[in-house]
Amino acid sequence: MRVGIIGAGAVGTGMGILLRRRGYAIAGVASRTPASARRAAARLACPVFAQPEEVARQADLVFITTSDQAIGPVAAAIASRNGFRPGQTVIHMSGSLTSAVLDPARRAGALALSLHPLQSCADADRAVANLPGSVFSLEGDQEALPLGKRLVTELGGEYFIISPGAKPLYHAAACVASNYLVSLIDLSRRLMQAAGMEPEMAARALAPLIKGTLDNINEKGIPQALTGPIARGDFVTIRDHLKAMEATVPELGEIYRALGRYTAGLAGRKGSIDARKVALFGQILAAKFDAASRRAEAGGASDGS
Repeated sequence: MRVGIIGAGAVGTGMGILLRRRGYAIAGVASRTPASARRAAARLACPVFAQPEEVARQADLVFITTSDQAIGPVAAAIASRNGFRPGQTVIHMSGSLTSAVLDPARRAGALALSLHPLQSCADADRAVANLPGSVFSLEGDQEALPLGKRLVTELGGEYFIISPGAKPLYHAAACVASNYLVSLIDLSRRLMQAAGMEPEMAARALAPLIKGTLDNINEKGIPQALTGPIARGDFVTIRDHLKAMEATVPELGEIYRALGRYTAGLAGRKGSIDARKVALFGQILAAKFDAASRRAEAGGASDGS
């Protein structure tokens, strides 16, 4: 089976390297920028083509691994230049888009499939390291699913079949676990720097804490891995956090309060605080530290919390 790669970014190049190692012939590569195409071709030992339809004509399996916004236009351009044919399978690896974006390939007689890894690939080498063993979602033509399952199996991964309508929620979940985790760690570092720690030390100091938390999640599960002042029902400490942020980094307070409200619900699910304390935390964290939050805090403190 000859494989064509259209879009020579991290995922496309990494997937090409992995498939080549598993015996697939790489027919060629094309990319928006010639330099990225040449870099990928050097690693894949394959020719560079100036136009995507030229790659598609050489391939039985066509990966369109461009940016999400470009997948549809690229598929339409290839179809308009007779690049697709019956017997081909065309795959994109977007988490947010369904296989419908590949309808131009379908109309030309090819099969269409969305194959998305739940993985973060910052560059091609990270893709090569991270993709094997990952969980992949599959969505598309029934006749194309066996090939998708085979590719995942050859990468040592797991797959599940997702319905087209579920992809936005699925992709939102992936964004929270990957993209928003980066944002959350950046938020933690900024607070640590506001407390007087140098940025390089903050990165070093927080890394073991982050790893320990992930280890606890893997070992104990959620919500049992949850610790900290909200899980303990410690209203006074949360008040001190809010006061300090309001005085020094007020722009970070909104996200802290939103995360705190979510954490209070999680602590309720864990059973470490009761429903009344969950509600009191909600009041305290609902807005900037004001009279209402002070009243809620006083109500929590009155029972010894």
